[in-house]
This record gives sequence, C-alpha cells and structure tokens, in this order.
Amino acid sequence: MEPRNQPAMRTTALIALLVSLLASAPAVSGEEDLKQDFLQRARWQMVEEQIVRRGVVDPRVVAAMRDVPRHEFLPEGVQDQAYGDIAVPIGDGQHILQPYLVALMAELLELSGDERVLEIGTGTGYQAGVLSRLAGEVYTVEIIQDLAQRARSTLASLGYDNVHVRVGDGYQGWPQEAPFDAILLTAAVERPPQPLLEQLEMGGRAVMPIGAFFQDLVVFVRTPDGIEKRRSIPVRLEPMTGTLREDG
Repeated sequence: MEPRNQPAMRTTALIALLVSLLASAPAVSGEEDLKQDFLQRARWQMVEEQIVRRGVVDPRVVAAMRDVPRHEFLPEGVQDQAYGDIAVPIGDGQHILQPYLVALMAELLELSGDERVLEIGTGTGYQAGVLSRLAGEVYTVEIIQDLAQRARSTLASLGYDNVHVRVGDGYQGWPQEAPFDAILLTAAVERPPQPLLEQLEMGGRAVMPIGAFFQDLVVFVRTPDGIEKRRSIPVRLEPMTGTLREDG
C-alpha cells in the first residue's frame, strides 16, 4: 500500500473544513467566485502535495488532475473530503480512489490524446472525467445501476461528452466497442480477465490491480509475441464485482 503523504495529511483537516463550509454556504453575489477560487486552490495543492511530490510527472496527467473538479463527483455528505489523501465512500459499499492512485493509473496508460479507452468500474465517474482529458473517447462500465446513472448525470452536467457509460459486468468488457487502445480496472482481480485482454488493441496497454487481499498494480502490453507485463506498486483496492467466466 502506498504510504500517506505526511505534509498532505497536515493540511487535509483544514481543507476539509473550508470545503465543507463553502459547499454548504448559500449563494451570495461575489461569493461564488471566491468559493470556486478556493476549491481550485485546494485542488492544485492536492496535485502538488499528493501527486507531483510522489513522482507523477506526465504533464498532461498533472493538468487533468488540476482541471477536473473532484468535489463535483462526490455525494454532498462527503464533499469536504474531496481533496484529502484518502479513498472516500460514495455509497453502495464503494469508494472513490485516493487522488494519487487515480493519477498514477492514468500515467501508466501512457495516453497521448487520441486513444479509445475502456474503464471498468465507473464509480462516481471521476476517473473517467480525468481520462476524458487525456484520450479521444472513454468507454466506462459500472455494474451498479445507481452509480452508473449518477456518474452519467455528473459527467453530462460538466460537459464531458466524450465519456460513454454503460451498466454491465466489467469482466466481459464492452465487446461491441472493442478493440481499445487502453484498458483500466479500478478494482482488484486475482488474475487478468481474458475477455479484457482480448479487447486490447495490438500495442495497447492495460492497468490492473492483481491479487487477492493485497495486490500489485500491473501494466499489461499486448505484443505480437503475447502479453508482456510489469509490476508498478503494491496497492489495496476493493475486489471487482461481477462474474469471471472461465475459458472453455
């Protein structure tokens, strides 16, 4: 598990208090600009302390993390935790990943801007929002219908019109839209689902947390000689929900 960033932890409580106060404050002329300015500053501080200092260097990923308003993707009761160095509960027993992991996973995909990306595990839509700033089209699958509907609504309201949300079993991917240049799993699997690897374009990359209770974040690359893989960091994520169908 990636250790918490100590400077970020010292500022999280203050940021959380101010975000909570601003999120609940009534709209008053001139105050909306101040609120948005503060939230942007909180987001930039999150990126500097939790992401850049931990080694995420892709300038496009850093810019996307600064741009996408994480608080907009959280339920009202937990918006004060939006810019903390934590995974945040979002309902239905699910969590939104901590910002560092969102950024690292995006960086490991090595996107240049024109790719078609498949994400498994939409959650609130935050990771898809980040990916939408890095790729041409994002296809995201969520097995929990309520989460998928909320994510679709949030993404649409924020203008992320290159994200396509589908309710379904993530183990099966989205075969109607395959192949994909990149695939990202936001939940853990004990082994890479074969249908997802088959939906990966030649030369494409997939990032998946692999393991049982503890996992490794693993990058898979499809080559003419087969699937190459390399380990990134140890992680501890929730297990993926769905049905893993054995080949044959």
